[in-house]
Amino acid sequence: MLRALSLFLAAAAVARAQTDDIPQPLLGTIDKGVYISPTGSFKIEIPVLPELGGAVRDTKNVVTFRDGFGLQISIGAFVHDATLRWQLSTRGTKDYLIYFFSSYVLPDFRQFCPATSMESAGYSPDLMDGSLFTFILLPGGSVFADQLPFAPAGAPPPVAKRGNMLFVKNGITFVISTELSERVTEGSRYTKTTQEENETLRKRLQNIAANMTFTPPPAAPPKQP
Repeated sequence: MLRALSLFLAAAAVARAQTDDIPQPLLGTIDKGVYISPTGSFKIEIPVLPELGGAVRDTKNVVTFRDGFGLQISIGAFVHDATLRWQLSTRGTKDYLIYFFSSYVLPDFRQFCPATSMESAGYSPDLMDGSLFTFILLPGGSVFADQLPFAPAGAPPPVAKRGNMLFVKNGITFVISTELSERVTEGSRYTKTTQEENETLRKRLQNIAANMTFTPPPAAPPKQP
């Protein structure tokens, strides 16, 4: 199950499908502009508009939203198996989220972009009962490569930057990931500092989480006497 994480690969698939205009069936459902995950563990108002090139693609565990104007969001929801329940109970929330990111999320990005590196990370104990924010750099790993401004021949590929927010809700580890698209698309006009980038990504990630509605799993039936 965890080997199917593929946050970055899901995002890249959306980019390819949007470019090729290939229709893809959804595993989740859409009701009046609201996306509902295949497992029903969360729902969110779709943040992209079809008339502006918005696309929604999903797998069993990950949904990705993207439009043609620089918005790309992936949301992963991973139900805890016995191993993850044990890791959470023994490590506590902060160390568990670091473990999950290091063991599953970062290797997933490196599978697609081997040069992916950690830039910084921070933990917020009061947000979603504990949230880990990580900021990573992906040389040549932008999903907005098709929107690059003219670049001289032989110029190195731009270094994409993604923010990730991890938290646990209802026995599920959620991973929200988004690329700072303007870092790539604005070219030489881009002037944000690292601190400004992190603040921008953090606000965007928090806004996404705030717009999600979480559904607890059904209660177990009472044991028969």
